[in-house]
Amino acid sequence: MSSHLPQDETLNLLKTGKLQGSARLKLLCGLTEFPAEIFTLADTLEILDLSGNALNSLPNDLVKMHKLRILFCSSNQFTNLPEALGNCQSLSMIGFKANQISHIAESAIPAQKLRWLILTDNALSKLPDSIGDCQQMQKLMLAGNQLSTLPETLANCKKLELLRISANQLQSLPEWLFSLPKLSWLTYAGNPFSDEIEHKRTAQQPITQIDWTDLQLQQKLGEGSSGLIYKAIWKKDVQPNKLVAVKIFKADYTSDGLPRCEVHATALAGQQRNLLGLEGIISHHPQLAQGMVMPLMDADLTVLAKPPNFESCSRDVYASNTGFSLESLLTIASYIASVVCHLHEQGITHGDLYAHNILSNQNDKVILSDFGGASFLPMDNIEQSLNLQRIESHAFSCLLEELLNHCEAHNEIKEQCWALQAECAQANIAKRPLFKTIENQLNGLKQMHYRQDTKSV
Repeated sequence: MSSHLPQDETLNLLKTGKLQGSARLKLLCGLTEFPAEIFTLADTLEILDLSGNALNSLPNDLVKMHKLRILFCSSNQFTNLPEALGNCQSLSMIGFKANQISHIAESAIPAQKLRWLILTDNALSKLPDSIGDCQQMQKLMLAGNQLSTLPETLANCKKLELLRISANQLQSLPEWLFSLPKLSWLTYAGNPFSDEIEHKRTAQQPITQIDWTDLQLQQKLGEGSSGLIYKAIWKKDVQPNKLVAVKIFKADYTSDGLPRCEVHATALAGQQRNLLGLEGIISHHPQLAQGMVMPLMDADLTVLAKPPNFESCSRDVYASNTGFSLESLLTIASYIASVVCHLHEQGITHGDLYAHNILSNQNDKVILSDFGGASFLPMDNIEQSLNLQRIESHAFSCLLEELLNHCEAHNEIKEQCWALQAECAQANIAKRPLFKTIENQLNGLKQMHYRQDTKSV
């Protein structure tokens, strides 16, 4: 790459000592070796991003980077997780997505402070037992590997909240999953045991095929980790020139799993007032990209919050001026409980029940979006199906807690909301309410609030 490119210039600045004191460093310039000059930042560097290069190893003395908290080495050429990481006990976040990692040594896991480990889209068939030593682990992303089992030691990770195990080779879900007291966001679609459920369900509900040539793309509406979303004109619909939204997936794997599973889950979810719905799946794309066509959302719908950042790890980030009236809180919470109840009745878990996937407007319209993390319930295994639904109850407790923390009301109804939140957050999964119960309780509180408002007028 030529030296005038910005990232090459960053490397030049590093080599000439002009980045002294830096806390963050990103290098994207075809690196085949770890630049030794990075060690000159050992006393200050906290975040290092070496993604998108051609690295296959890290130096054995990486431990000299004693301030390093966050390391990204995604989209490189690693075949092993570097054992040097095991000595870097200050690391709290590690990302090695989209390499060719097939082996992780027991000594390669820096367990002491690790909260967030990303190994999506690699070639792992086994995880080391030492991963169970990660007592601070909150997020573990393993979608798109070759795992046929998970180590039982993971049951020791009592703080684990998000687990992505989609698109692997698992024949079943381990029972110890349901003993994890904080597990809230679980995806497992695209494994052999789940494929059977998915194929049986989708065979009964064909999805409309929409030819790429019938779509006229307009401006880009947004971009997520899994794909690009465009406004488009559907030229051969029953309504001529119907405006729609088109999602084009970026790759065969997303951070949550397979595009196919997202499309099927969106289709099986069907119609419900708090869902966007699905028009069809794209066929004959010139680059064979996968994509789907959805109704166009109202322009005034906005997300409740931003996704988690490095510091919040598993919790969404709300704008500093975010505030919800008690009425608004009850509307959002009851609608989300209603739509998740609907999904569970359709045999689907959402898997990513977060405020950043919820949109609302001033007219009390509430939409739950993004089925990238959805999975298919084993309806013939009632106990497991109920436990999977109750994992989502814990995710709802996190959402409700956030809404309540941004609501200034002080009354009995809010106290009852807190009591419901505590019920959903219970460590014993069997004691958590299912979503029909959650929905009924929230609807009862809405009616109580309406009666109180009517009396006060």
